[in-house]
Amino acid sequence: MISLNPVSHTIDSRHGLAMLLMVAGSTAISFGGLVQRSIEEANPWQIIFYRSLGMFVAALFILSLQYRGRVLTTITGIGQLGLLGGLLLSIASITFIQALTHTSIANALFILGAIPFFAALFARLFLAEKLRQTTLVTMIAAMSGLAIMLVQGVSIGSGFGNLMAILTALSFALYAIIVRYKRRTEMLPVMLLSAFLVMLVSAAATGINLDISRHDILLCLFWGFCLSGFVNWMFIIASRHLAAAEVTLIMLLEFSLGPVWVWLFIGETAPFMTVLGGCLIILAVALRAIFELIYKPKPEQTPTTPV
Repeated sequence: MISLNPVSHTIDSRHGLAMLLMVAGSTAISFGGLVQRSIEEANPWQIIFYRSLGMFVAALFILSLQYRGRVLTTITGIGQLGLLGGLLLSIASITFIQALTHTSIANALFILGAIPFFAALFARLFLAEKLRQTTLVTMIAAMSGLAIMLVQGVSIGSGFGNLMAILTALSFALYAIIVRYKRRTEMLPVMLLSAFLVMLVSAAATGINLDISRHDILLCLFWGFCLSGFVNWMFIIASRHLAAAEVTLIMLLEFSLGPVWVWLFIGETAPFMTVLGGCLIILAVALRAIFELIYKPKPEQTPTTPV
């Protein structure tokens, strides 16, 4: 699952490299669902623990390289909103794995594709940003697709997994609003904090029963360290040189390719109504991003304090 809402950007000579980083990162992280399906015996809470351990190590390693002797100062500089962001990201991390476990990869990822619309709605509520007409129209289309998927999920017994996916989307959208509001603050420590909190919660949920096979441990650590930790760092760097609409469009690779990999490699398919609803969401997000790129509307002024 990737980070949203980049900091303010400037299109410069590094724009092409930033696009390449985003495409490579979105493609890499789209294999997360396949990694989850390849785990043999670990239960969801054990997966969550070891994945978060990988993310924690990755975030600490990157912070140590970037800030050397100022790591502690950087971590404590996130403030109260950063702490809230860490809590929201922790909830998203936990519910994400639960969603992948209790519903199809297609269901989970297509629902997560609606994150930009939840973020736009929260930006209206908390940052007083206006919802443009194109956003409202495409949001209705995306919500229609989401409704189709939820009805389908209840009928086939994957309602809990769909609910977890919605909680992931809502939590991550709220986290994205904090990132947008604190765009001049280094938010990588938030990922470090989130991973630490998730490790505590998941260890408690397992009763400190973390004994799983070496195969599963390595897959979880790879997922957390490489696919989540380092890829999100790539996104942070790339997003500084890309427009928000460009990030949104490239982000769709994760939600579109994820179901493809599990179909190609392990034969997992999704019902027709799930695919229909997911396509509506992906199409709505893509159209909104394309409209933003074509018309390039003036950015809304963000208030100095949250509403």
